[in-house]
Amino acid sequence: MTQREQNPAATAFDDLHSRHAAGLTRQAYLLTGRPELARRAVERGFRLAWQRWPQVAVDPDPAGWVRATVHEGALTPWQRLLPWLRTARTAQEVPPSVAPADRALLTAVLRLPAPYRRMLVLHDGVGLGLYEAAIEVEASTPAAASRLAHARERVVAELSGRELAGGKLSRAESSRAESSRGGEQGTEEQGVEKWGADTAGDEGWRGRLAVLAATLEVAPPAVRQAAAPQRVTAQAVTPAAAAPLLRAESERSARRLTRVTFALTGLFALVTLSVAVVAPDRGAPPWQRPLVTAPVAPDGPVQPREARLLPEAR
Repeated sequence: MTQREQNPAATAFDDLHSRHAAGLTRQAYLLTGRPELARRAVERGFRLAWQRWPQVAVDPDPAGWVRATVHEGALTPWQRLLPWLRTARTAQEVPPSVAPADRALLTAVLRLPAPYRRMLVLHDGVGLGLYEAAIEVEASTPAAASRLAHARERVVAELSGRELAGGKLSRAESSRAESSRGGEQGTEEQGVEKWGADTAGDEGWRGRLAVLAATLEVAPPAVRQAAAPQRVTAQAVTPAAAAPLLRAESERSARRLTRVTFALTGLFALVTLSVAVVAPDRGAPPWQRPLVTAPVAPDGPVQPREARLLPEAR
């Protein structure tokens, strides 16, 4: 019996990776416009999934859990501080592997704000319903409908002059989403299906976006060699071989984080103990001059001199 057969968790993780890694890489590329950034986001998403596998394994949609992690990693705000990690904004930054007919559409999508871009990719690219996409982005259904409407309007404006634009989610449909939110859950789901039916007939740029999300050629994630002692080189591997390497890298990262945590805790305890031993008086409070108190009458008979000082003795 192989090691893979002895570990059902590893088998389930490898199957999840083999089924969804390529699609998630394409989605991350639609969000960033940079292949290397997309690969990094996918690799990070699966590493986190393996570190939290007990939680991911019982999730109703493990692929959705990984997808949300990948999208959040691809759109991390701190990446804007580094020019080579920013989202590509112009057609010149799009790799030549993208077909010329799809370059304008991809550029229009990349110029959207990050929340609009993610909502558009989830709904029109991946094919999630409005209600499911709203749950994934942690927004209300009316807010998700508004983001989708504005994203489509901006893409249509960007593609003006080309016979690609068509079918926008109107503001009336957004208002229907807002009004339906106050109803029961079943009524809300029926409203979501109605919005999808109103816009499903368009086969223009939204159909091409779905094709890009399904067929865009992006190299698979590059993972480090597990057997390399220094782990400084990376190479593209097949999906079947990438999953075990990702698991090994995830376990190494978890061990490094544990060691650093224990080291910092020990260092803090050592510094605290050193200060307590070396400090003067070992941390005792400093001496303070006592406050002046009123005179107290003695227990014996009052002397003449004291009688002049004590009113009760007069």
